[in-house]
Amino acid sequence: MAIAFDPVSALHFWRETIVHSLRRESPDLTTRQMAILLTVYLTPPPHTVRGLAASLKISKPAVTRALDRLGLLELARRKRDQDDRRSILVQRTVKGSVFLREFADAIREAAGEKGPAGQGPVNP
Repeated sequence: MAIAFDPVSALHFWRETIVHSLRRESPDLTTRQMAILLTVYLTPPPHTVRGLAASLKISKPAVTRALDRLGLLELARRKRDQDDRRSILVQRTVKGSVFLREFADAIREAAGEKGPAGQGPVNP
């Protein structure tokens, strides 16, 4: 479902989403951290540092720094791949799933949607 916005309306919508998110007192993520988190949760696994860097077209060290923060917040975790010990897998967490469900609710609220929330948390 596409939503058509003129540039000013799009910025107002994004502002409202961010304001709703700030009011939740949830972790304040950078754009890079949020992009990585959304990629891990919205695209099929497995996810690796190398794969995330390639798909987002950013450096592996940038992914690693973002994952350091996401790991401290328990929104994602890293685990060494047992099949390829050189590779690091990025995994979902329950806390990350809840965080993104609440962020989705903030988006819906900013859009003025009323009624029941979605189908539950994003799958960890």
